[in-house]
Amino acid sequence: MYKNFYSQSAALKLDICQIYKFSHCIRLNPYFCIMEVNDALVDKLAHLSKLRFNEDEKQTIKKDLQNMLTMIDKMNELNTDGVAPMLHMTDNENIFREDEIKGNISNEDALKNAAVKEAPFFIVPKVIKK
Repeated sequence: MYKNFYSQSAALKLDICQIYKFSHCIRLNPYFCIMEVNDALVDKLAHLSKLRFNEDEKQTIKKDLQNMLTMIDKMNELNTDGVAPMLHMTDNENIFREDEIKGNISNEDALKNAAVKEAPFFIVPKVIKK
């Protein structure tokens, strides 16, 4: 999808690696790069997210990130010529039922089991302090 988008638009031919200053990129073509997942990248992500990881966790994160990037790279192999971009999986929009009143109860019945009440209202503890 992105390959087609960038190849069709001469005005948008930008080097993504330079724009986002990915220092750990492997360039596939002038418009796309695959990030190399290494300790420096995991450390940078940890710093940005204000998290701390031990060495075992770093290795797990590196493996997970590499798996995600591999999956995304695999998806880039799909031929999307003639496929219209979609925001949703279906063409259905706003499938709601009409509002229907299906019975009601009186104020007295509603307040019957209230711990604290002041007719016709429930009294609840204050939860927001000013």
